[in-house]
Amino acid sequence: MSTQEQVAALVGPVAAAHGLILDRLEVTAAGKRRLVRVTLDTVPAPGPDGWVTTPTSPLALDDLADVSREIDRTLDDAPALGSASYVLEVSSPGVGRPLDQPRHYQRNVGRLLVARTASGEVTGRILRAGAAEVVLALTDAAGAVTETTLPYAAITRAHVEVEFASAPSGDDEVDMDEVDMDEADMDEDNAGDQHDGADDADGGRLGGASMPGGDSAAAQERN
Repeated sequence: MSTQEQVAALVGPVAAAHGLILDRLEVTAAGKRRLVRVTLDTVPAPGPDGWVTTPTSPLALDDLADVSREIDRTLDDAPALGSASYVLEVSSPGVGRPLDQPRHYQRNVGRLLVARTASGEVTGRILRAGAAEVVLALTDAAGAVTETTLPYAAITRAHVEVEFASAPSGDDEVDMDEVDMDEADMDEDNAGDQHDGADDADGGRLGGASMPGGDSAAAQERN
């Protein structure tokens, strides 16, 4: 089992205990240290019919900091990273990341989606998302709104569009009163930008929290 697989096996249960899911994990060399990047996501809650129809609340920085500390303790107590020092970065997904899992679409109900298919590009607001397909509200030049269903298998690439104004409303559209500009601003930041605390009395762990490339993020460093 590779180092990344060992770390994933340790981090996954910690995330699940907090009601989260391990979305992505990277273990890379960073000079003499290792950089462990963990992306955690919320778990959408489908209705009885299997569809998610309401937006998912983003992770709060405080919640992410709590799970980051627990992941740090778990990695400290396990041999997966050996004795090498490491920097742990824990974040939630950025608004502009590619969507490649059903839960990514489900998490973004209410947002504007840009999807590429074999027939061309489609832009519409996510009304609901299921296990195999997503339903979009499309608005034409005259302001008329129609619904279209896209199977995930037909989508070659998709991302959520950053919006700078209130979404237009329609009879069948999800009404978004305000645009969450925090996510857009954070998505433009460098994910490597972090704030570390001062050395502790024993010269051991450095800790801090920042809000880099995702919804929110926390960083820990072990020497």
